[in-house]
Amino acid sequence: MPRSVVSSSRRILLAAAVAATTALVPLGTTASPAAAGQTPERQQQYADAAAEYGVPESVLLGVSYLQSRWDTNSGTPSTSGGYGPMHLTDAEYVAGLPTGTHHDSGDEDPRGDDSRPAPAAARPSADEAPAAASLQTLDTAATLTGADEAALRADAPTNIRGGAALLASYQRQIGAPVGADTDPAAWYGAVARYAGADGADAAAAFADEVFGTIAEGESRVTDDGQRVTLAARAVTPQKSWLDRLGLRLPERPDGLECPSTISCEWIPAPYQSLSADPGDYGNHDLSDRPKRQKVEYILIHDTEGRYAGTVNMVQDPTYVSWHYTLRSVDGHIAQHVKTKDVAWHAGNWYVNAKSIGLEHEGFAAQGTWYTEAMYRTSSKLVRYLALRHGVPLDRQHIIGHDNVPGTVAANVRGMHWDPGPYWDWSHYFDLLRAPELNTGTPLTGMVRIDPDFATNRPAFTGCVTAGVPCPSRGSSAVVLRSAPSADAPLVNDIALRPNGSPATMAVSDHGARASTGQTYALAGREGDWTAIWYLGQKAWFHNPASAPTAAWTVGLVATPKAGKATIPVYGRAYPEEAAYPAGVPYQPISPLQYTLSAGQRYAVGNVLPGEYYRATTFDGTAPGDRTVIRGEKTYVQIQFGHRIMYVDRADVNLVPSPLGAPR
Repeated sequence: MPRSVVSSSRRILLAAAVAATTALVPLGTTASPAAAGQTPERQQQYADAAAEYGVPESVLLGVSYLQSRWDTNSGTPSTSGGYGPMHLTDAEYVAGLPTGTHHDSGDEDPRGDDSRPAPAAARPSADEAPAAASLQTLDTAATLTGADEAALRADAPTNIRGGAALLASYQRQIGAPVGADTDPAAWYGAVARYAGADGADAAAAFADEVFGTIAEGESRVTDDGQRVTLAARAVTPQKSWLDRLGLRLPERPDGLECPSTISCEWIPAPYQSLSADPGDYGNHDLSDRPKRQKVEYILIHDTEGRYAGTVNMVQDPTYVSWHYTLRSVDGHIAQHVKTKDVAWHAGNWYVNAKSIGLEHEGFAAQGTWYTEAMYRTSSKLVRYLALRHGVPLDRQHIIGHDNVPGTVAANVRGMHWDPGPYWDWSHYFDLLRAPELNTGTPLTGMVRIDPDFATNRPAFTGCVTAGVPCPSRGSSAVVLRSAPSADAPLVNDIALRPNGSPATMAVSDHGARASTGQTYALAGREGDWTAIWYLGQKAWFHNPASAPTAAWTVGLVATPKAGKATIPVYGRAYPEEAAYPAGVPYQPISPLQYTLSAGQRYAVGNVLPGEYYRATTFDGTAPGDRTVIRGEKTYVQIQFGHRIMYVDRADVNLVPSPLGAPR
């Protein structure tokens, strides 16, 4: 995962990129595509649109970057129904599209605690209000430009013109000066309006990010191969223009667990008794973390629904819960559960008790994409939470719902798989400013999955219709085969396919998939192919030196102790029976379908004490309630497949990874 560092050297590179762009398109050039005989480069398309509608080019580029990072996303909509580099929203059109695959199969109990019955309530209706104006900006852009709506959705130059026209119209509406040569500082209000936020804090946070981007500069190649550069420029935005928008200022109560630099509000999930039965309550559990139990994980989810409906659901005491919901269009955040308390979100009680859950407006499949505004606020929130709770910024601790194991064998198949293969983990960890160890070689025996997101485009199917190819889109996932050949079958996940048949390329089938940032022990190399130990077998992925999809790294690996042909693998790290006090039912240490065989090695993520947080009644009066039961047994967290799993510390040796390079 390459790191983006704002430094003098980066500014030199940006200046060079500007010079290169200028050489291709001389300053002052106004030739139309027809005059040039071809479509101009993307940089010139921004310049043309800025000149046509009287918007400073730096402002247009900055707004576009905060929406899409200048990508076209193959003409597909974002998770908030936005299209193209300028994220022109068309919620009504998107609502009429097929919904495709949904990760929420209904098989998973989000509480993930088999010591008590699963919540009886079905998923409530996520009724939505009519789309807000912020989710229907494409109509206005069509009126302002005279362009066809289909072109505004699919054609990048037309989309950029639409975004420029919107910005200029917002600027005029608040009585601010318009013109390509006007001071970008005077565009703060229009930029804030473009966010589509309904609150002044969210609008300001978006505008601050845009002007921060202008100040730092950016340069990258878009997903359709266009080099775009925003030269760094010192600007002190005139924030008083924000007042002209007349937006509400949401209350920010004391104790809100969000950085002060991002837009956040408190919308509480109810802790409520549902009947005379003390075990019948919702929709989370009280605790006192980290005093009572350390937080080990921060979980990334997607909502599989729109923001408004998702927030409505978490306020239903008969439903389940998570700690935060993030809105796509502007990155606004709502906190629902205090991080000291345990939300019901991961489908695994052990993980729930030791995690904080973030739901991002979006869909695991459907070919949609996540906005830069949401990536940025999410990364700021996660960094804030990780620092407060001592959670390392790595993929052993910052994990997706799709990386959480089933608690027992019967639950593995029904586990959810969001945020799915289209979440950009590499960019996300760049934004987190996460440390990275790149000192490995093939001889160090470990690899960290690291494909280029834009060019890594697995041929997944079923985003809209089962068996039909998904839109061509960048992905964090690499697919794993049973032999070093593109024609070899995918590997098998015995829990998903007990008959031993190979996994498929269905977008919902994660049985032969590794993801950016995940670390595995090397199992072999052959030509352009690399093998890792995965679910008890060798799994091969294409990793040519000319375009690597993984990086060599170092660390600890777990391998069975001498004399053990196989050892069991677990989905939760519970203590031994002797640790449970009188009156508290023993939670069995139940192995999953998998085994770890002698000679295999798996990357170690953590060594953890066996723990069980007992919470079964509303008032905490049942024996042992609201206590953490700990024993003598300890566990090792390993990257066993796409999901993390656990092995008994007594069953394995932990050794440094440099064990030679298997062939």
